[in-house]
Amino acid sequence: MQLLKRILDFYINGSIHVALAVYALVRMTFHFFPIGYDEPMAWFAFFGTIVGYNFVKYDELARAKKVKWSNQLRAIVGLSVVSFLATTYYFFYLERTTQLVAVGFLALTMLYTLPVFPKMGNARNWAGVKIYIVAFCWAGITLFLPIINADLPLSHDVWLKFCQRFLLVIILILIFEIIDLKKDDLSLQTVPQKLGVRKTKILNLFLLIPFYCLEFLKSDFQLQQLWINLILVLVIALFTLFASPKRSDYYTSFWVESIPVFWWLLVVFWK
Repeated sequence: MQLLKRILDFYINGSIHVALAVYALVRMTFHFFPIGYDEPMAWFAFFGTIVGYNFVKYDELARAKKVKWSNQLRAIVGLSVVSFLATTYYFFYLERTTQLVAVGFLALTMLYTLPVFPKMGNARNWAGVKIYIVAFCWAGITLFLPIINADLPLSHDVWLKFCQRFLLVIILILIFEIIDLKKDDLSLQTVPQKLGVRKTKILNLFLLIPFYCLEFLKSDFQLQQLWINLILVLVIALFTLFASPKRSDYYTSFWVESIPVFWWLLVVFWK
């Protein structure tokens, strides 16, 4: 059991699980729009997420010299180096415009992580801003990059899907913030810190309504997708209702982060 736990912790702490969630959303974009399987785009997003998330998680600790070099951390560094090389490899297979947009998202990640403005710190510590930056990056990378790489126009349906995906990430982050309430610094002014757990849950359940209803506004919405999204909404609602600061970190770091993968699998198996 200890070995399985170490493997699971490496899988989560090394950002492989969150990268799989991003990969699943990219594959969802291939499904929703006339895009065949674009291997460079899918794997660029997957490996780039590992690099980006590990950089965000461990950069500040490294600069503060608070890192304890455990075997797991050494393995995560090795994974990050390999992922960086893979990200670079797939980057050169993307279209030029896609590369430029991807660099823009990289710059946003740097702003989020590094204290570009010394007096203000990094964007991660800007009260109330973090949630929107993360949601914008997730929605942009998993939707805009595949669309741009396929040379498709940013149509009405693309913008609807962007809004839907932006909302999905906000909803999932709010569940994270409920779980992290016990350890988040008060200066972050997260939604649960300002509204309380109960009101945050109500807000999350309310946000599920526009998330679901946006599907009706698509130019060619399908009944099948409405049923799939209904199942997704019910699952997220249950995760929201049972969220608590007393829950284990695995509640979010594994189960909640599995939701995009669950959504993708619903689409795959519903066919």
